[in-house]
Amino acid sequence: MAENRTRTVRTRSTRTVHAPSASSASSASSAPGVSTAPGAPRTRSVGSARGTRILRAATATAAAAATLALALPAHAAPFDPAPGADGVGDPLFPTLGNGGYDVRHYDLSFDFTPVTYDFTGTMKIRARATQDLSSFNLDVDSLAIDAVKVDGKTATWAIGPGRSGQELTVTPAGGLRDRRAFDVELTYHGNGKTKPIGPPGWRYMSDGGFASAAQASRADTFAPVNDHPSDKATWTFHLTAPDGWTPAANGNHTGTRAHGTKKTWDFALKSPMAPELLGISVNRQTYLYGRGPHGVRLRHLVPEDQQAKYRPIAEETGGQLAWLEQTLGVRYPFDTYGVQIVRDGYGDALENQTLSLFGPAWFEKPTYSTTMVHELTHQWFGDSVTPATWQDAWMNEGPAVYYAAVWADRKGFQPIEEKMKAAYAKLDAVRKTDGPPGKPTGLGGFNIYDGAAVSLYALNQRIGQEQFEAVMKAWLTEHRHSNASTHDFIDNAVRVTGDATVGTFLHHWLFDLDNPPMPGHPDWGVAR
Repeated sequence: MAENRTRTVRTRSTRTVHAPSASSASSASSAPGVSTAPGAPRTRSVGSARGTRILRAATATAAAAATLALALPAHAAPFDPAPGADGVGDPLFPTLGNGGYDVRHYDLSFDFTPVTYDFTGTMKIRARATQDLSSFNLDVDSLAIDAVKVDGKTATWAIGPGRSGQELTVTPAGGLRDRRAFDVELTYHGNGKTKPIGPPGWRYMSDGGFASAAQASRADTFAPVNDHPSDKATWTFHLTAPDGWTPAANGNHTGTRAHGTKKTWDFALKSPMAPELLGISVNRQTYLYGRGPHGVRLRHLVPEDQQAKYRPIAEETGGQLAWLEQTLGVRYPFDTYGVQIVRDGYGDALENQTLSLFGPAWFEKPTYSTTMVHELTHQWFGDSVTPATWQDAWMNEGPAVYYAAVWADRKGFQPIEEKMKAAYAKLDAVRKTDGPPGKPTGLGGFNIYDGAAVSLYALNQRIGQEQFEAVMKAWLTEHRHSNASTHDFIDNAVRVTGDATVGTFLHHWLFDLDNPPMPGHPDWGVAR
């Protein structure tokens, strides 16, 4: 259940530049030039036939080598480095993220002091250039950068205002060639209660701990990242806290190391994740373990003094997983899952990858399992298949609302037809104020939640349950662990059904400013 975040437009201003010492000053790296032919073999001038043959052979060798040199292609291309873009051109938020490179892996070391909220961090990034780079940007907000290295060499860096946080510009000691892999290491420090430039990503617990709620662009309040869902990467985490405090992170817990009065907990997430799904925390909390269908590892976190209250709730997750796998026809896309229920300090629910985050108030409602299914559905829709841009966010929220409504119908909480009829009536006006589901003017609105679910319900009514299941299954299978767009979804539906008119049908539902008629329900009207 994504949160609605207010963002500011990136502005330009003078930046503070931090340069390395003269001994480590950057120097431009020259491009390898075109290989020249080796010189002809040395011969003596002799008048014999043998000497003539040697001279002819030498001339032919030189000519052949020169021809080969002229034919050398790719590596001889000129090196023309330029700064990477300070935004990816997202239709809703053009300056989110950064261009010029693709992150392959994040390795985050984070040492947190509870109560005071002081922290130190080291972020190691493995990336690949997608152009000749003279410099590149990372997103940060309220982090004090101490040092930056690229491929082990001290880099120049500058920090200034960004879209909803700050923009860190890194200039390596030498330019980076297109398609070249490179490593970045950044050390930094800060305090979790420092007021960020953009909305906060930190959620504070009364015990002095925290949990991250990074959606949609708040991962940069914890570490330097390329903060856009289009750049997914694998992750490892090393979270350090004093004895008596328990860290958690996305993925699997791979080990714990003691040193003095502290312990470092290691985690690994081997499936790619967008930064907005970052789920780290340090609290007085306890792990609860179990097994889901076909051996999926279940690990949950609850306040350490509330195990009896939340254990039965956490144990419902295995059945929810099995139900969704059967309903979707697709196995759970990761190897571990769990719910994290915090003591206080957070009132929403969020689909952090492999570890959904919940405030405690949800579990005071008899329908709490509907919210659990909503966030679990996101592990398929949003976490595994991630939108290419934020304007495609309906592909996250629509399925989560839709399948949670199917669950609620099966459990007797609310008939799905009743819910969809009410949403249909409201959506017509919302289309005109906040945009249609496929082209919202912002995030967090009714249009990309219930409005998108109504659009999926309409598709089901149009093509029937069997074909609807086939469309959704193909979508999750084809785009597993990757990014996809609204137009990809429409193309998928046309391909699976073999009916080009389905494309036109979906286009109207996702982009029109008026509700199309609901198939099978000519009596459904709109709220006036």
